[in-house]
Amino acid sequence: MRVRVKICGITRVQDALKAVQSGADAIGLVFYSASPRNVSLPVAADIAQALPPYVSKVGLFVNASKVEIERVLSAVHLDIIQFHGDESPQFCDQINMPYYKAIRVKDDTNLLQYAQLYQNAKALLLDTYSDTAMGGTGQVFNWDLIPAGLEKPVILAGGLT
Repeated sequence: MRVRVKICGITRVQDALKAVQSGADAIGLVFYSASPRNVSLPVAADIAQALPPYVSKVGLFVNASKVEIERVLSAVHLDIIQFHGDESPQFCDQINMPYYKAIRVKDDTNLLQYAQLYQNAKALLLDTYSDTAMGGTGQVFNWDLIPAGLEKPVILAGGLT
């Protein structure tokens, strides 16, 4: 299995290019105003345009409306969406674009159930649950919670060591 790296929360073109130079396969752009890593549409468009074609451009949204997402998509060329909130499978599917669904993992999280619910997701992005943040905590969850029979691709996020 090949390890791929996505650097999320990029807010400057020079940082995106440095991440790519350092081996990043994907760049995450955060479109969530409560995040300190939130990026404006003009800057996000500049970052996306500056990236080489082999680097995936991921747009991260947290409980955004369909109108908000479509506004971003009309201004910024993204390859895939990362839904990082409480979005339903029906909501994710209606955007009509490939997506990852972030799951905030707790000890009682049933990943097989999430894989069934989000059948159209390209992958489940697994991040540690936090009461105080939607993601980006840097905390590691118990990877043994990932069932061997999970057929949906998995992306590990947050704390990795």
